[in-house]
Amino acid sequence: MSVSGDEAGRVRVEHPEEEDVQGEGWQQSRGVPAQGRVESDAESAAHSPTGGPGFRHWQEATVSDPGLGNRGSVFFAAVEMTRMPMILTNPNQHDNPIVFANRAFEDLTGYRQDEIIGRNCRFLQGAQTEREQVALLRRAVAAEEPISVEILNYKRDGTPFWNGVYIAPVYDDENRLIYFFASQLDVSRRRASEQAFRQAQKMESIGQLTAGLAHDFNNLLQSISGSLELLGRRTEDPTSLRYLSRAAEAADRGAKLTKQLLAFARKTRLDPRPTELNTLINEFGDMLESSVGNQVELRFNLQRRLPPAQLDPVHLEMALLNVVINARDAMPQGGTVTITTTVETLPDNGLPGGRYVVLSVADTGCGMPPHVLERATEPFFTTKGTGKGTGLGLAMALGFVQQSLGKLEIRSELGQGTTIRMLFPAAPEISTPPRPAAPRSQEIERRGAAETVLVVEDSEDVLALACEQLEDLGYRVLPAGNADEALAILDRQGADGIDLLFSDILMPGSMNGLMLAEIFRERAPHAAVLLTTGYNEDLTVQVPRSSSMDVLGKPYRRSELADRVRSALDGRGRERGPRAGAPRPNIGPEHQG
Repeated sequence: MSVSGDEAGRVRVEHPEEEDVQGEGWQQSRGVPAQGRVESDAESAAHSPTGGPGFRHWQEATVSDPGLGNRGSVFFAAVEMTRMPMILTNPNQHDNPIVFANRAFEDLTGYRQDEIIGRNCRFLQGAQTEREQVALLRRAVAAEEPISVEILNYKRDGTPFWNGVYIAPVYDDENRLIYFFASQLDVSRRRASEQAFRQAQKMESIGQLTAGLAHDFNNLLQSISGSLELLGRRTEDPTSLRYLSRAAEAADRGAKLTKQLLAFARKTRLDPRPTELNTLINEFGDMLESSVGNQVELRFNLQRRLPPAQLDPVHLEMALLNVVINARDAMPQGGTVTITTTVETLPDNGLPGGRYVVLSVADTGCGMPPHVLERATEPFFTTKGTGKGTGLGLAMALGFVQQSLGKLEIRSELGQGTTIRMLFPAAPEISTPPRPAAPRSQEIERRGAAETVLVVEDSEDVLALACEQLEDLGYRVLPAGNADEALAILDRQGADGIDLLFSDILMPGSMNGLMLAEIFRERAPHAAVLLTTGYNEDLTVQVPRSSSMDVLGKPYRRSELADRVRSALDGRGRERGPRAGAPRPNIGPEHQG
């Protein structure tokens, strides 16, 4: 019998009746079943073509005809037709060279037969191949044991791929080792999916952790900054005031840090609206110029007639500034930073299809090696020296862009600079003119007229501080440590005995501040509601946000508290229905401190 093939991939087997593979006296191969021993762990079994550990396939084989010269059998035809790459190596020759490779192995690696035969398998290895995996393979070969591993190999054109390799020994009738058999499988796609899934889980866990830390940190900052304010009003000593001012500035920096943490964790309350990106960049240009310094040239390449983007302009400025500062730091000897705007129409692939406004920042700096690029958006990861960076800039930008229903892309090569692209959904039109800047609340302190405020806060320090500040502003204050205490006070005072509920959102106990607010509004419909939080999570799909139910973020200043309390009280007579176009709040965890 002989086997031949043609360019169309057809295989012809001549005189198959001359051999009966089941017949008496046929030279049979024998083997030892794997019984799940080689691929017993989940990682090894993951690249198995059968989808799990093998039990019936052989982990070693014994053949009575070890020659490779007669390739006319149907089994050689099957080996050449399969899409599973297979090779044989000869450990009895110097350096255990490959003596047979099927066509699928050529397809996998890109090498030709004359470039494969006679070479050790190590020619597939490269710079990023893990030495530990190579050592495992070598030990298994030396011990004549089967092994199943995943190893990073390289194709002929230099493309890396993850290779799921299964190796097993082959013996002759006298139990002498004559070959090693190896099957291969490109598992790159599966590895990439697993890596993306693990990274998503990791970032979600870090996001939850940082958001929780930011919430607790904001409560501490509220107590610190509020106490400093009260102390500053009670002293006139210049030296003491100078010390208090420094401490207040440090508290402000801490508040900015928590905002970055919350932006990374995608827990920041955004105010997205149609925004002219070019106008915003031009108005923000002076700040960017001063941030990059004299050694860096800042260029603008802004596309005309750019459609508005749907985003929060304040948070975009913060994200853009962080990205530009990172670009500056990547060019210590100077260079060029180019800010570009354009519009792209994307297919439905990861992001909803449609038009996106693209803001990119490109530098001519040192670029990032692959291992740095992989971790660039992780919080607190930085290659800068101690005290020169928090590692939150790109993490915050990523969180903001994702929360804005967009996408952040990083392209970087070592020595070739870095380009960061932020893609935002294009808005159909600017429906409302830009809002004028709010006047500084410090200029006018809006005081109370003996109205009664029910303050609900689980932190004793923050509760005491808020009560003192409100009393100092001229209000009558009723303190409560949780929602149950607040409702008990409401029952005692009656519906007309409380003018304003000022409550934290996230509290332990039977209900959070949002649920309390809804019950309070049902029992005291003429009272106002002002909520506060240090978590800043998008506040709830379950409770409509109305003019009498606003949110004050922590840490807040006395002047901000005075302004927002007075506004809430003054708005009690307005319609309580949801504001047109207002975002609906998003409920966070009910039982968090």
